[in-house]
Amino acid sequence: MNAANDLSGATIAFDLDGCLVDTAPDLIGTLNLILAEHGHHGLPLASARSVVGHGARAMLARGFEAVGETPGPEQMSHLFDRFIELYRRRIDMASRPYPGVVEVLDEFAGAGAKLVVCTNKRTDLSLALLDALDLTRRFIAVVGPDKAGAAKPDPHHLIFAIQAAGGSPGRALMIGDSSSDVGAAKAAGVPVVAVSFGYSDVPPAQLGADALIDSFTELPSIARRLLAEQQAAIRPVLPDQADA
Repeated sequence: MNAANDLSGATIAFDLDGCLVDTAPDLIGTLNLILAEHGHHGLPLASARSVVGHGARAMLARGFEAVGETPGPEQMSHLFDRFIELYRRRIDMASRPYPGVVEVLDEFAGAGAKLVVCTNKRTDLSLALLDALDLTRRFIAVVGPDKAGAAKPDPHHLIFAIQAAGGSPGRALMIGDSSSDVGAAKAAGVPVVAVSFGYSDVPPAQLGADALIDSFTELPSIARRLLAEQQAAIRPVLPDQADA
């Protein structure tokens, strides 16, 4: 691993579910417990891409729609509370960081980067998961939509997270797996890398990210390139550098 201080001043923001951590087994498992409580068969883990990634309420709605039921607003409120209750108990039962995550986070930190989690998962649940997986200490801040006052794809969520880590959008990078991640980054003027192994219901290659990776081992070189290109794009042209 390259520990040179070549990322000093850069802030790298990561989505959580489907990017840093494969949380689908516990999310789908919790959804299936609730479906069973209401007399329905559970959904296969392969359903993750279609129901995970847009928050618990959306997942519940899609899950119940898949079994032919459409909960009303009051019922959805009760279902959401029950989901949170059950999910807290099993938040790290089967959820694990994707291969290479820990090594890459440590490389980035060693190279001087500020690391932050920018997730549409509630901050308290995000911290509970990261604590359980011994990942919290690797980030300067963990920012859910409740903390930022906005949710991706609103760029204010990403900008708030970058600033919470002591960084600036002018030297930052977003890593995510969904259209919300790419949309927030584009709107904030921040380059973005998409992972191909997350929970996007849009084909990852069609998200419009600046780069697409199949493994975290690909990320360090791509991150350095995109951050360098970002700096070159905003660096002012001096008089003697201008075309005659």
